[in-house]
Amino acid sequence: MVIATVLQRADEPGELLGYWTARYGRRIPKPVKRGIADAVQRLYDERSLTLVTPGLRAVGITVGDEEWDKAAEAFADRPWYAATRAAIDVLTPETPRQEVLEVVDPLTYGRWDATARAHAAAAPGQFNWEAADAFHAPGAFDPQATRAALAAVDAPVLVLAGALDAGPTPARAAEAAALFTHAELSVQPRAGHYPWVDDPGAFARTVAAFLDPAVHTVRAGGVRLAYRVWGAQDAPPVVLAHGRGGDSSHWTRVAEQLAATRRVYAPDFPGHGLSDWPGTYGLGAFRDDLSTFITALDLGPVDVVGHSMGGAAAVLLVERHPELVRRLVLEDAPPLLPLDPPRPEPERPDGPLGFDWPLVPVLDAELNEPDPAWWERLAAITAPTLVVAGGPASHIPQDQLAALADRIPDGRLVTIEVGHLVHESRPQEFFAALKSFGL
Repeated sequence: MVIATVLQRADEPGELLGYWTARYGRRIPKPVKRGIADAVQRLYDERSLTLVTPGLRAVGITVGDEEWDKAAEAFADRPWYAATRAAIDVLTPETPRQEVLEVVDPLTYGRWDATARAHAAAAPGQFNWEAADAFHAPGAFDPQATRAALAAVDAPVLVLAGALDAGPTPARAAEAAALFTHAELSVQPRAGHYPWVDDPGAFARTVAAFLDPAVHTVRAGGVRLAYRVWGAQDAPPVVLAHGRGGDSSHWTRVAEQLAATRRVYAPDFPGHGLSDWPGTYGLGAFRDDLSTFITALDLGPVDVVGHSMGGAAAVLLVERHPELVRRLVLEDAPPLLPLDPPRPEPERPDGPLGFDWPLVPVLDAELNEPDPAWWERLAAITAPTLVVAGGPASHIPQDQLAALADRIPDGRLVTIEVGHLVHESRPQEFFAALKSFGL
């Protein structure tokens, strides 16, 4: 799959890497080699390019039999694997291409479920088999010329691979990414050759983050974190950490004001927004995400502003890594004392969510019975700390927020009586509190 955002439209975009011809039955380029060369030339007019599990013969990258077999062994525990493996072992070079694809279909999806089977069943009718044979014919490609052309492409490129894909494997996809001047590789977990089928949400988040010029990404602890940035690059940095169920865009109004004098960074926590949704969460994990984010971008020591869950993660961060935090702002953050009464088992609301639901019961359990050491270590925090309380309309116990501010040696409390979402409901007052605090 090829996704391109175009500044200048190509006259014949169906020739792009010869893919659309073979896949959708449009006319065969004459010769195919010229179509590929033309397509590469047109990349100079692209704003960005996304290559999804791309075929790489045009650049001379292939997956050998041993590597393919090793990749296929990732499915060895699946109930259909033995029969599929036996069918593969009797294939010959003369076996028709369509029959080969039908045999290996189960190995091309992360999950061989009803959705994958339906997608595979529809595929044969979408191929022009004559064109496919011509596309893969001997001499159709000039890898050396194609590599040279790709190296001259100045557009940003995303190569998206499936962790379970055998063609290309993640290692070969990395080779392809290295052919471009400005390319990044993203490997979608638990996905095969069709990552948009295996996990549409993960696929959409990765591509959307790449295509949005306002969103940046960084790898932190093996997890892809999306983040937004405002302000001059050489201005003093500040990191904004959102609350549960939110994302970096929720900080926009405050960030735009801070950007007059600060370089503002706002990440999406894992399980939120456009970052990866790994499925395992906790306040300690979010603390580590903040730590690796700050370290990966070489921001520390940095001012950190955390709302709600983001504030709790920031507290744990400054307790574990005081050298990373210069000043700390906690906006209506849970004070990490046992909840009384405890929160009941939550029920997932209907419909799609902008965050990964499994994080909710995990965090509720931690807030019901937090680690007592989290509260005890507040007395050792040396960073100047501002606690912003939302007043009686907030669900956070306000007396506990006052106790939180008192326990931190250089802590202070300000109340803006608007409820839990202080920075969104009263951005001007919240910004004024930040400026008074020295941000």
